[in-house]
Amino acid sequence: MIERHMVSTAFEIPGYTAEKSLGVARGIIVRSRSVVGSIGASLQTIFGGNISLYTALCERAREDAYERMVAQAVSLGGNGIVGMRYDATEIAPGVTEVLCYGTAVLLRNT
Repeated sequence: MIERHMVSTAFEIPGYTAEKSLGVARGIIVRSRSVVGSIGASLQTIFGGNISLYTALCERAREDAYERMVAQAVSLGGNGIVGMRYDATEIAPGVTEVLCYGTAVLLRNT
């Protein structure tokens, strides 16, 4: 498992040198809202502010995509990920794809 401090949106991790780039590691998750969740969120929109049901759904989707990316980086032989990014696309009404990707690298202490 790659520890969280070994994943960065930057293209380097301070104190480490990338010995080898192992390619793109990605994690994809597709989520949909439940009918009950959609009704609850619709009620929250009436009052404005944070829509906690959607926030929780987005957080879970991002975490799942992140964990899948890390697993793929490990399977490539990496112990770090640089240039990590998220992307999301609505592929159908109420169905969203969340992608987490970065470059899997083999790092060593400098």
